[in-house]
Amino acid sequence: MKHAALAVAALMALYAGPSFAAEPTPAEEKYCAHDYRQYCNEDGLGSQLLAICMRQHGKELSAECIKALEDAGEVTPQEEAELEKMGK
Repeated sequence: MKHAALAVAALMALYAGPSFAAEPTPAEEKYCAHDYRQYCNEDGLGSQLLAICMRQHGKELSAECIKALEDAGEVTPQEEAELEKMGK
C-alpha cells in the first residue's frame, strides 16, 4: 500500500513539476547513462515514458545520477529525500 501511494505521488509530481522530458545535460549523459541502459533503455530520450520509468526506478538510481537530475531541475531536493527514504 505504501509503495502504491508513493507511485501515485511520483506520478503527480511528474505532471506537476519538471520531468525527464528535456534534452539531457552533459552531467545527465555522463552520470545517468548506466542507469538509463540498465532500467529504461526501451524508452526514448525526452519521452514521458522515460520520465515514468526513471521515477519508478528512482530508489535504484546512482547517487551521481540523482544529483545530475537535481542539478538539471528534473528532481527536486524533496523528491531526492523521498527517493533516499524509499531505498532504506
